[in-house]
Amino acid sequence: MNNQNMKTSTTTTTNRHVVAIPYPGRGHVNPMLNLCKLILSKTTDIFITFIVTEEWLGFLTSELHHPLPANFRFAALPQVIPSEIGRGADFPGFVEAVLTKLQHPFEQLLDQLEMSPTIIIYDMVLSWVVGVGNQRNIHVAALVTFSAAFLTVISHFDLLVRHGHFPLDVSERGKEVVDYIPGLPSTTIADFPTFFHGDGRKTLPRFLEAISSLNNAQYILSTTIYEFEDQVINCLTTKFRIPIYHIGPMIPYLDFANNNQYYFQWLDSQPKSSVLYISQGSFLSTSNDQIHEIIAGIKESNVRFLWVTRGDNSRFKDGGNISEQFGLLVPWCDQLKVLCHPSIGGFWTHCGWNSTSEGIYAGVPMLTCPLFWDQMLNSKMIVNDLKIGWRAITNDTGELVTREEITKLVRKFMDPENGERKEMVRRSKELRDTFVKAIEDGGSASSSIGNFINDILPKH
Repeated sequence: MNNQNMKTSTTTTTNRHVVAIPYPGRGHVNPMLNLCKLILSKTTDIFITFIVTEEWLGFLTSELHHPLPANFRFAALPQVIPSEIGRGADFPGFVEAVLTKLQHPFEQLLDQLEMSPTIIIYDMVLSWVVGVGNQRNIHVAALVTFSAAFLTVISHFDLLVRHGHFPLDVSERGKEVVDYIPGLPSTTIADFPTFFHGDGRKTLPRFLEAISSLNNAQYILSTTIYEFEDQVINCLTTKFRIPIYHIGPMIPYLDFANNNQYYFQWLDSQPKSSVLYISQGSFLSTSNDQIHEIIAGIKESNVRFLWVTRGDNSRFKDGGNISEQFGLLVPWCDQLKVLCHPSIGGFWTHCGWNSTSEGIYAGVPMLTCPLFWDQMLNSKMIVNDLKIGWRAITNDTGELVTREEITKLVRKFMDPENGERKEMVRRSKELRDTFVKAIEDGGSASSSIGNFINDILPKH
């Protein structure tokens, strides 16, 4: 096995050896890595081994800009699953590979560690880790990289079945309201996670297995903030009857002194709150026809934009090149830093939980374009519950949103004189302040992560 620093001795001053294993996807690896950084910033009594696939080890080590701390190391599992690149082409197949092929090499790696783990922090999706921990008498903590609302929906899936809301045809019954999920505000079927059809239906049994396995874990780490989802968190605490720590979304550390990338220079030249930041995530994408309408609509709106294109700019060439005065295409950017830049006035997002959280943290109104799984529910939270955004694309109907509709929507959304926008901006700043207070020292999320650390450290 290609295990970086496997021969590095764990210092004898550490009292706990934490093994961390994320689900191998960007939206799961980053929160786990940020959690580990947060833990190490609060204590020197923990040593962390961060386990990823060989491919992900390559990604992460190439992105390192600072030396690893002495009490942290990477270790790699052999690449027995498909590549991260292009996994969206067969999402169910990728999930199945992750849940059937990684357990054996993971256990082999555990056997090679110099210091036995005292706790494993695992991504909730990797349900087999719970069995490994239980068999070896190692405590396990599940990191939930979704909202508490999503967790309660999946946890109470039996209620949907009992009330005749699964299975069903969303196109026919999508407007029906569900008001019986504990802690969850009233929600239409169309705004529920996409487990009614397609790839969502195929992967549902695996997610239900993951929920069932939580009952055999010792801790749950929920990446939400109590102030945002207090009723849901209270209901989940009653259901699982094991400690749930609402540790807040794992926001990366910000180093604003390092803003020398070319896109920051472009942002510096733009008027305050004038730029729409556009990102459809790192995994799935909407249809080609819809993408062409979005591109045309954004161009025709004459609204300034910074667009993460994942390196494929060919679709943007139709109708002429984009003038850098109004738009900039980038293959990748430091998203949270960009969202916090004063020239950003809005965020077009697929509504992954990380992006949703970063948009709230930055205090930026959002245009939502959810595609899959929990993104629908996150969009509903943004638009209906928190009232800090509008829905841009409705994918549940299958109808194409035209360029004319997109042009009109974007212009209105970014218009500084629009009263509706002014109210969204006010609400966004208010929620940002709540978020920041929660993760600061003494805040609810900061206190919760402190409680978790105290609980896993030995008592003297």
